[in-house]
Amino acid sequence: MDAAMSEVFLPHEDIELDLLLDAIWRHYHYDFRGYSRGSLHRRLMRAQQRFGCESLSQLQHRVLREPAVFAELMGFLTIQVSEMFRDPAYFRALREQVIPHLRTYPSIKVWIAGCANGEEFYSLAILFREAGLEQRTIFYCTDISPAALTKAEAGIYSLDRIQQFTENHRLSGGTRSLSDYYTAAYGAAVFDKTLRRRAVFAEHNLASDAVFSEVHLVSSRNVLIYFDRELQDRALGLFSQSLVRDGFLGLGSKESLRFSRYSDGFSDFNEAEKIYRRNLVSSRELSDAA
Repeated sequence: MDAAMSEVFLPHEDIELDLLLDAIWRHYHYDFRGYSRGSLHRRLMRAQQRFGCESLSQLQHRVLREPAVFAELMGFLTIQVSEMFRDPAYFRALREQVIPHLRTYPSIKVWIAGCANGEEFYSLAILFREAGLEQRTIFYCTDISPAALTKAEAGIYSLDRIQQFTENHRLSGGTRSLSDYYTAAYGAAVFDKTLRRRAVFAEHNLASDAVFSEVHLVSSRNVLIYFDRELQDRALGLFSQSLVRDGFLGLGSKESLRFSRYSDGFSDFNEAEKIYRRNLVSSRELSDAA
């Protein structure tokens, strides 16, 4: 396949995409049918090249008959690109504005939805340790990808990424050196396993699974941008249902509640950093009561 092949898909290729996604759902029970079509097209074109398939139909044939191919394909279908304290101003806002509210609870639950390889979890675990809240917090780290969860739980990152992580941590208002939280060996940084003692790592699919716990903070950043509008609403519905009244929701810099059906259930807490607070009563509930 030509590496420079067009990203414009013909009608029959859209049919093949529908069939491939339906086959994955029916055979492996992973639902990607609500993901952004443009993003899926681009990633599956790269997967076709990787597996030497001339069409999505050929890729489907291999996926259904070779579980190892599907396991590798998950790396194309899910985005696992992040960094620790990504967008430091977001974490500074959590540290300076959200933490004082969370501090009033005797126990705290945090859901990192779409935790990828764990960078956001370790960022939050370090932030909560520095704020003195680690011992009363449980972190739920979920992702659709088992491979990503394995990497997240291991907490091992290439040393060439640490300089950026360290700068991000400093800009986020970190009160200690990031080097206090990891050990460097053989070209890798291994993060302190005690950061994981309050964490639960679990598979969870925002497209098909239900709410599993009541939480005080949901941090799901740069996940919704890969979903279509219907799936975005489903995910935001799960976040809304899981949050306690007055709980907090953090989204990515390119994400918003503005056009969601759940927008009236939240108020802007820090609009610049896309941090929202669940209302005590939504306008829909007030209307129903009337």
